[in-house]
Amino acid sequence: MLTVNAMTAADSVLVPMQCEYYALEGLTALMDTISKLTSVVNDKLHIEGILRTMYDPRNRLANDVSEQLKRHFGDKVYRSVIPRNVRLAEAPSFGSPAMYYDKSSTGAKAYLALAGEVLRRNTTSNKPIKTPSDELSQTKNIAQ
Repeated sequence: MLTVNAMTAADSVLVPMQCEYYALEGLTALMDTISKLTSVVNDKLHIEGILRTMYDPRNRLANDVSEQLKRHFGDKVYRSVIPRNVRLAEAPSFGSPAMYYDKSSTGAKAYLALAGEVLRRNTTSNKPIKTPSDELSQTKNIAQ
């Protein structure tokens, strides 16, 4: 229910996608939910991008899933890929974000690359990137 409420209020969805078989089934269900919400409640909702996570290039299934995502979603699949990384997995147990725990890890660097890619995509498409302070300013203007 929380996911549905969030997507009802959102403009777009960034979908983290583990490169595993069962994740594809979950993605199918998510796409059905997004389709229903778009037609009934929120016609502005769209897929911002698909992020491949926990990716291990040595795993044939991960490569197959990645190729299927690229074939089906095309440009919606981010070039940035979040690898399986021990340092990323350890960070929460130490109560730290990956960037604080080990900013030189391959996982942290992958998230930085993703941030840059998201910014470039939004700048290229001329979509303004709204920050919480922007939202607050709009609320104040409405109240006046």
